[in-house]
Amino acid sequence: MDYLYIIGENRLSGTVKIAGAKNAALPLIAASILSKTPYELDNLPNVADVKTFLKLLSILGAANEWKSDHSVSIDTSTIVSTTATYDIVRTMRASILTLGPLLARYRQCDISLPGGCAIGQRPVDLHIKAMEMMGAEIEIKGGYIHAKAPEGLKGASIVFDKITVTGTENVVMAAALAKGVTKIVNAAKEPEVVQLCEVIRDAGIKVEGIGTDELIIHGSDGELLELQPTRVIPDRIEAGTFLCAGAITNSEISLEGANPNHLEAVLIKLQQMGFGYTASDERVTIHPAKKIYPIDIITTEYPGFPTDMQAQFMALATQAEGISSIDERLFENRFMHAAELQRLGAHIVLKGNVATIVGPTPLYGADVMSSDLRASSALVIAGLAAKGTTKVHRIYHLDRGYEKIEEKLTALGAKIFRAKE
Repeated sequence: MDYLYIIGENRLSGTVKIAGAKNAALPLIAASILSKTPYELDNLPNVADVKTFLKLLSILGAANEWKSDHSVSIDTSTIVSTTATYDIVRTMRASILTLGPLLARYRQCDISLPGGCAIGQRPVDLHIKAMEMMGAEIEIKGGYIHAKAPEGLKGASIVFDKITVTGTENVVMAAALAKGVTKIVNAAKEPEVVQLCEVIRDAGIKVEGIGTDELIIHGSDGELLELQPTRVIPDRIEAGTFLCAGAITNSEISLEGANPNHLEAVLIKLQQMGFGYTASDERVTIHPAKKIYPIDIITTEYPGFPTDMQAQFMALATQAEGISSIDERLFENRFMHAAELQRLGAHIVLKGNVATIVGPTPLYGADVMSSDLRASSALVIAGLAAKGTTKVHRIYHLDRGYEKIEEKLTALGAKIFRAKE
């Protein structure tokens, strides 16, 4: 098993290229199930979750061919099975994204209940209720979602009681092939959802309200789509992670290929902490702070502050001059990185879903263990600022969503190495 070995207290400088967004790539890969022709994806992040999802489609019978390290062609016309088994689904919760397109195209499917990061409950009941509203018959038995729609899916009005990104994506894909019009109220507005809607629209489906909380999809009544070649949008979470790496080392670094419009909430918080930044169409540069100020963060749905960035900001807040707070309102159990940051010397107090961070606190290298994807990146960021040597274990979590993060950080001047246990 791999771990990362970090020698801290090194300033960073230079430019890092931001990869395509994992959270945009996964629903796009799922959308290939709707296509009657091979679907080409470019700027695809070469990370474990993407490879796992492609493997899942291969098990179903689809063919995929890597054209380059970041480009793949997916042909789902050869699918012979509609069962997503536990062996593959348990490693990645995003496998639930196959529910909508498989059910829409093949009128039946069996999807194992998902696994993935241990960051609390992310129930699939919203997905299931939506499919039932569209005419599906669903039974949960033996750890599987057994779904069928013998007459095909039908358009419906769906009101999400809680904003759900993957739930919105599942319904958008299902609605694309449904009969009639589907209306989604309280839809997620994340950039990844927007790109999926645009891809469906560009394939000939009328989609109204893209980028708003109310979507209207006019289904094709079972006619398969012809998805156009797509370039995956930049990964706003990877971009935010590198901004935090620059901030905690009080360095000036530039991100190439980032979309500053997707990073507004993160950039505003960094600015409040005393850091400057400059931004253009596809480039963001963070500038050092004369003083790092404490921050108060409440995680919420886009365009608010992303839950996927709170762990990295918790690490950064250890170096702020004063008391910071993070109120996690989307997931329970998402402060497991706090105990590991405390091993490095951080002063963090947890009370319910609120973390209080007292700074500035000197960090000292230690052995720490990853519990989930974003916690991993927070420990790496903390290790960059810690005195001495930090070893981050169980980085298979990190590899799910970051491509060669140690190589990118090394190019910026960090002393970080991948090693075997």
